[in-house]
Amino acid sequence: MSILGQMRWRRPASTCAESDFLLSVPAFERAAAGERMRVDRNGSVLAMLAIAPPKRGAGQPDPLPLLLRVLEGRLRLTDTPGRLKDGRIGVLLPDTGAPGAWKVAADICDVYAPGHPRPECEVLVYPDRRGPDEQNRKEVQDSSGASSLKEPNEPNLIASSMSSDACDRFDRVFARATPAWKRAIDIVGASCGLMLAAPIIGAAALAIRVTTPGEVFFRQEREGLGGRRFRICKLRTMRHDAESYKDRLRRRSTQDGPAFKMRRDPRVTPIGRILRQTSIDELPQLWNVLRGEMSLVGPRPLPVDESLACRPWQRRRLMVTPGITCIWQVHGRSVVRFDEWVRMDLQYAQRYSFWNDLKLLLQTGPAVIFTRGPR
Repeated sequence: MSILGQMRWRRPASTCAESDFLLSVPAFERAAAGERMRVDRNGSVLAMLAIAPPKRGAGQPDPLPLLLRVLEGRLRLTDTPGRLKDGRIGVLLPDTGAPGAWKVAADICDVYAPGHPRPECEVLVYPDRRGPDEQNRKEVQDSSGASSLKEPNEPNLIASSMSSDACDRFDRVFARATPAWKRAIDIVGASCGLMLAAPIIGAAALAIRVTTPGEVFFRQEREGLGGRRFRICKLRTMRHDAESYKDRLRRRSTQDGPAFKMRRDPRVTPIGRILRQTSIDELPQLWNVLRGEMSLVGPRPLPVDESLACRPWQRRRLMVTPGITCIWQVHGRSVVRFDEWVRMDLQYAQRYSFWNDLKLLLQTGPAVIFTRGPR
């Protein structure tokens, strides 16, 4: 007899026991952040199981109490279960890689009798050190027709209903939605800003068109909230083929780390130098703010190649919506080391508030006038 058969008549877990066993969403996110910092310090690995309880059939008892009992019997004392904001249950598995996490998932699903609805499990690993084969794992059918996942060159790990989009990055799971007050300020500020800046943008666009060949606007793919990609819009300040020269100029970058910054960049046009010194080239990003891809205040979004080259702890800057200005623009610009730049972003991400945003917006003007660092 399966464990399910032995357990199905037990008294369901009470709401009190349920709340004692599972951390709340905020508490679980804090625990996950702490585990990620531990991994960054000691170079270990962290896995997380994201579990969706079986769907409740008509006339059947709530499946959650059984799942909680299964977890309580299977998890180690060092494992941390809690709620995810998407409604699933998350389990932090310290010092556990993907194979170990899938083994835990298999053990949980094997508790359920054949033919009985099973939980849907997803494994996320931090840092993600997968190779191309692992990243492209597919859901397959075994000889009995059951859905299973196979590792490359490995035997069946799981004979249950598993998400084929496994081992997704932590970034998206723990990304913080923009608060309503912040989004309201963004909409009002970006709308007013675009109306006021329209003549300036128009004049600058005309100057670019008259003095240089190529498009007026520069569009580039950047990584935003949770690693989601979007196309940033700026006024073009460089020659139209500037990107083709980037690799050969990288050794002359004045910024350490993956970000590319250069004093007296030879690709910048004369009119582009004026636009950069006054930050007029940044004004079209108000459209990105209006679309919700950016905020008025937040970490600067990096080009995709630079963002992907960041170390795992540096990618925690993707937990919040990127912005036009932030602590780095006001206090560091491009004269600080990249690690310090990211620490400023993380400081903002952990403590942003209405008054902090307002202060940074008011400080941005003087920072632009008294520009420091390469533009």
